[in-house]
Amino acid sequence: MSDLDARIPNNVGLSGDRRLQRALLRWQPGFLRWWNEMGPEGFQGDDVFLRTAVSVEPSGWSHFDYVRMPDYRWGIFLAPAEEDRRIGFGDFLGQPVWQQVPGEFRADLRRLIVTQGDTEPASVEQQRMLGKTAPSLYDLRNLFQVNVEEGRHLWAMVYLLHSWFGRDGREEAEALLARHSGDEDRPRILQAFNEPIDDWLNFYLFTMFTDRDGKYQLLALAESAFDPLSRTTRFMLTEEAFHMSVGETGVGRIIERTAVHMAESDQDPRAAGLFDLALIQRHINFWFTASLDLFGSEISSNAAHYFASGLKGRAREKRRDDHAALDGVRVLDAPEGEGLVRREVPLRNAMNEALRDDYIADCRRGLKRWNRILESRGLPDRLTLPSRRFHRRIGIYAGGRFDPDGNLISESEWAARRDRWLPTDDDRKYVRSLMVPVTEPGKIANWIAEPRRGVHGRPFGFEYVRRA
Repeated sequence: MSDLDARIPNNVGLSGDRRLQRALLRWQPGFLRWWNEMGPEGFQGDDVFLRTAVSVEPSGWSHFDYVRMPDYRWGIFLAPAEEDRRIGFGDFLGQPVWQQVPGEFRADLRRLIVTQGDTEPASVEQQRMLGKTAPSLYDLRNLFQVNVEEGRHLWAMVYLLHSWFGRDGREEAEALLARHSGDEDRPRILQAFNEPIDDWLNFYLFTMFTDRDGKYQLLALAESAFDPLSRTTRFMLTEEAFHMSVGETGVGRIIERTAVHMAESDQDPRAAGLFDLALIQRHINFWFTASLDLFGSEISSNAAHYFASGLKGRAREKRRDDHAALDGVRVLDAPEGEGLVRREVPLRNAMNEALRDDYIADCRRGLKRWNRILESRGLPDRLTLPSRRFHRRIGIYAGGRFDPDGNLISESEWAARRDRWLPTDDDRKYVRSLMVPVTEPGKIANWIAEPRRGVHGRPFGFEYVRRA
């Protein structure tokens, strides 16, 4: 292994590409400054039991050991190339995939890569203070694992920018470190990544819903005719699955703790220092709908262009019947006047909605697993996903007011009932009041159940984080 490979683990032949070496080694100090300034606050000197990817082989991408986060070996990995891979959708269907960026699609591809890349450091910034209120060392370790993998995903996008986009790519890579979540002057590109995540309920729901949006965006980019982008995102998906599991199981453990209490006592969960189901539901409503906005408008000429050009497909395109999507239509209930009207939209212009359909179906499966926890305790209560029309800020429903069932309502009715549907100031104050750190191995906060198993064969009581 060369000194360069030790510093930047990779399977992209980095040691043989002097130009790319110089570019990435110039960018690396800025990244490390950003990590130390904007990454997890107060834990940079601690030893954390982390998984580090060192290769794409099963034995290499999941190496576990203690490491200080600033010393984590962020790397660049592409999934193995597919022999004779062909474009699977759009106007270039069946043609060989591209190993270079076509000039006519250069700006569009750069935009897609930058938008995806911007989300990765943004989530680290959103979560930088969470370590100080972790409910257990197990959860603290999982937070840091998510953080360092988001950092690695940033490296993946920066690699593409430096490799194929020249000076423009280098400038965009620098800008990814210059924007900051919630910054008034230079915020992150997408609004969901400017929302504060200052408690663990919001963190779990963010990783459940917003990281799941990331999964579907990566699945769509994995279909890209630009083969380096496809291979990069396919490897990222192996790590994204962990982020979603942290969220889904985290919320599930909160529900489990509340459900046990409800089954055994008539006392209000809040009186026992737990999260009541209505509060959890309001937070589900917020993060699910904020994540729906990340897919873009239901009717989009940009989505049609990306599909036609082979830049971004649908998730798991091979499972579709019509890969050209020239003749199909999508029927939408679109706002018009005082109500909704059925409207036919060319299928290519509804590609965002096709991706959103897959996302919603995936989220529903997660809700079913949460509801089975309630059912197993003999409780009649159930959690639900709101309508895709509810609380939207982007798309055809953004200008209207809808209840969680998707019914169009008046502004006055919205104002009167909003606090039943979305987190309130009282909710936020109460949630923050429970955020007291638990740092002793084997101990856990009152408001969440222990996990069923630990990490990499270790028990829950393992010392996942060794404080300096």
